[in-house]
Amino acid sequence: MKTLNTYFVFALSALFLLSCSDDDDFTPQPDGPNYNIPTPAAMNLLFDNSLDAITQHAQFNAEDGISFTSDAGTNLYIPANCLTLNGDMLTGEVDLEFVEFYERASMATSNKPLMGVRPNGDKAALQTGGQFFVQAFQNGEPLEMDCLSSMNVPGDLTNGVENDMTLWTGVMNENGDLEWNENEAEEQGGVFAEENTYYVSFGDFGWTNIDRFWGDPRPKTTLQVQVPAGFDSVNSVIYLSYDDEPNVLAKLDIFDEEANLFTEHYGEIPIGLEIHLIFVTEDNGEYRYSTQGVTVEADDLYTIDIDNTTTGNKAELEAAIEALP
Repeated sequence: MKTLNTYFVFALSALFLLSCSDDDDFTPQPDGPNYNIPTPAAMNLLFDNSLDAITQHAQFNAEDGISFTSDAGTNLYIPANCLTLNGDMLTGEVDLEFVEFYERASMATSNKPLMGVRPNGDKAALQTGGQFFVQAFQNGEPLEMDCLSSMNVPGDLTNGVENDMTLWTGVMNENGDLEWNENEAEEQGGVFAEENTYYVSFGDFGWTNIDRFWGDPRPKTTLQVQVPAGFDSVNSVIYLSYDDEPNVLAKLDIFDEEANLFTEHYGEIPIGLEIHLIFVTEDNGEYRYSTQGVTVEADDLYTIDIDNTTTGNKAELEAAIEALP
């Protein structure tokens, strides 16, 4: 009987080993107390809370308009008798919401990267002189603008002015990502630079940006970034931070579910460019993230290792990004 039991155990062991060898290509999901696979709702809540934390508020009478100076020193001016609701001129007290971004760290924690849409539909990284959200409400109802409003934006907030900046309008696409389109209608406003200040006029509430396409003459390529099993485009993001370009933050917007890969499929990444890959996800109400420095080579494939990530709050992730070259 002992011999039979020994043989039985040996047979089971052999079968177990054979089963394991058949699954060599299987990559298990990370699990255990240190790794959490977040839901899309948890990820979005993290970004929404970050945006709420930097949203500035003010009140004014629609008949008087407002001159509002932001925390960073940008001046917003909405003229008197400029606001409408359902086409009717508005009176009474109005609530203002104002958001401003000038560098990549706060853009990353709120998931507001800088991806501009080219005329052919391709997307490419933008360099910003300031990214803004402006909206007025009355009793919770979003209002419309029946005039041109304006902003004076200090150039020092983005390391000086660039004379070829133009006005861009941000829209949310079907995936809930903010993408930017250049505003070509002069009656809807524009940008000019003078004495280290951007002077902006705009005719609609919502997302507005002082931008231009970031450019590099070197040959271009695509790249791919593989994330750990269980992570995808609805519970994680991959940003591209270009070294020595603090006013540029790109995002990989295409995800290959079969290969678990984020891709840049437009061929817009310069070969030889030094960048940092920023992986961001959610873990029990905090950010889980990593930064990885690479020099771009043709058709590169990079891998995010979950064991090289860390968790932290909004301030800690922003400090990690601010520390990048």
